[in-house]
Amino acid sequence: MTGGESGESVTLDLLKHKMAEFAKERDWDQFHSPRNLLLALVGEVGELSEIFQWKGEVPKGLPDWKEEEKVHLGEELSDVLLYLVRLSDICGVDLGKAALRKVELNAIKYPVGSKGSAKRPSNNNSNNGDSESS
Repeated sequence: MTGGESGESVTLDLLKHKMAEFAKERDWDQFHSPRNLLLALVGEVGELSEIFQWKGEVPKGLPDWKEEEKVHLGEELSDVLLYLVRLSDICGVDLGKAALRKVELNAIKYPVGSKGSAKRPSNNNSNNGDSESS
């Protein structure tokens, strides 16, 4: 399995199939319950947060970061993405469609008129089926 250098288009569907194949080849499906995958995902988010923990505010593009720090960040972001893709697959959720639907719901929840404001809408407004967060 090669990285992004092959020129192959990377989609969520491709990642889903690669992760399913990876788990099957190692007989790991038995360990990939939704709970276990979620806990692994949370662990990876923790590792990702450790990268930023003591850096203070970081400007976009990470101009002051060394190349090896950016590579490490990419690895941890990838771990998070791969566990999220695997979890959605195991749960039978089409992550791409769910994400697009969420963008559409957020466009309703946060209309263009809210541009420039970080204020969340009040709970009195219709939440479009979103009882928690965006």
